Amino acid sequence: MLTNRKVGLIAALAVLPLALAACGGADSDDGAASDATTLKLWHYEGADSAMGKAWDESIKVFEAEHEGVTVEFEQKAFEQIQQTAGMVLSSDEGPDIMEYNKGNATAGLLASQGLLTDLSDEAASRGWDDKLAESLQTTARYDENGVMGSGSWYGVPNYGEFVTVYYNKDMFAAAGVEVPTSLAEFTAVMDTFVADGITPLAMAGAEYPAGQLYYELAMAKADRSFIDNYQTYKEPVDFQADPLKFGAETFDQWVKAGYMASDSASLKAEDAGLSFISGTSPIFVSGSWWYGRFATDITDADWGIFNFPGNEFNAGSSGNLWVVPENSKAKDLAYDFIDITMRPEIQAILGNNGGLPVAAEPTDITDPKSQELITAFNEVLDNDGLAFYPDWPVPGYYDVLVSAFQSSINQSTDPAGVLDQLGTAYDDGVANIG
Repeated sequence: MLTNRKVGLIAALAVLPLALAACGGADSDDGAASDATTLKLWHYEGADSAMGKAWDESIKVFEAEHEGVTVEFEQKAFEQIQQTAGMVLSSDEGPDIMEYNKGNATAGLLASQGLLTDLSDEAASRGWDDKLAESLQTTARYDENGVMGSGSWYGVPNYGEFVTVYYNKDMFAAAGVEVPTSLAEFTAVMDTFVADGITPLAMAGAEYPAGQLYYELAMAKADRSFIDNYQTYKEPVDFQADPLKFGAETFDQWVKAGYMASDSASLKAEDAGLSFISGTSPIFVSGSWWYGRFATDITDADWGIFNFPGNEFNAGSSGNLWVVPENSKAKDLAYDFIDITMRPEIQAILGNNGGLPVAAEPTDITDPKSQELITAFNEVLDNDGLAFYPDWPVPGYYDVLVSAFQSSINQSTDPAGVLDQLGTAYDDGVANIG
C-alpha cells in the first residue's frame, strides 16, 4: 500500500503537471447548485499555519475568479469537527466543503454512512488521480465499510504530514547534549534535563500528543506487517505483546522518570505547544503541522527538528482531506476550490511556510527552514516509513486513546490496564465494522 510513497511525494514535488483551474467543472448528478452564490467552507487550520495561509489565499483567488460568489468561511476547532461532524452533516446546517481528518474512524466512517460525496468522477475528470501519487490516494479512497486504501474517492489531500521531534537548540547547548540518534541516547538526553530541574517533554494528555508519543514508542518495535494488521485488520492484533506493549510500558517509564509534567494529563495540545514556544520544555514530539506556528512564534530561541531516534516507522500520512458533504448545496463550487488549492502558487505558500506540499515546483520552495522540514520528511519516506496514526483504526478510538493515556500520566492505570482498554475498544470496533 505504501510501496511508492517516496516516489509519490518526490514525484509530486518534481514533475506533476499542475493543471490550472478547472473552474466550472461537470455538473453533479444531483444538480447541487452550479448557480449557487455562496460557498460555505469550514477548516480548522490556524491563521499563522502553512495551511491557514494557503487556504486564505485560495479563498481570495476563488472569489476573484467566481464573480458574484461569496465564501462564507468559519474556522472550527479540530475537536469540534471531530466530535460533531456526523451530526452536523446529517442536517442542512453543514458546510458545502470542509477539511476533515483522514482515516477509517473519521472520513471512512462518514463515507460508509453516506454523508460524503463520492468524488471519483471529479477525481478522474479534473485530473486529481494523476496529480496525486497512488500512495497519497490511500487516505482519499474508502471501501463500502469505510476502510481506507481502496474503493471510491471521498476526499482530496493536498499536503503531507508526519510526527517528528522538535527541540530547542539553545537549551540543548546549555545542557551540553547532542541530538540523539538512538532511543537510549534520547533517554540520556532527557535524564540530563531532569537532573537540571527541567521537564524535558512538552506533553498534553487531554488531546492527541500523548497517544502519538505512545505510537512513536511502539513503532520502535514495529514492522510493516504489524502496521497493516493494526490499520486494516489483515490479522488480529495482540495488545499485550510488542510493539504495543513496549509502547505503553515505555510511556509509563517516561512518566515515572519525570520526562513529562505530572499535571499534563489535563493539558491540551495548545498548552504543550506553548510550553515549547516559551522554552519551558525543550522537546515536543508532535506533528509537522506545528512547524509554521513555531517559525512564526519562536523569536528568541534557535530550534530545529530530528526524527524520532532509531525509528524506521513514524506516525504520518497525507494531510487532512477536503471533503464535500452529500448535503452540500454548492458541489461544483467546492470542486473548483479544491482545484485552486492544488495550483503551484498555493502549493508554494504551503512549502515556504512550514507545510509539506504534494504538488509544488521544487524551485518555488526557497525558505531554509521549510527545506529542513521537507528533508526530514523525505528521510521517513526513504524508509517507506509512514505508519498512519494510532486513532485511525476504529470509530471513537481517539477518545479511547486520550482517556487511556491520561490515566497513564496520572498513574491511575498501569500499562497492562491501558493496553486492556485499548485492546477491548479496538476489538469491539473491528467487530462492528465487520
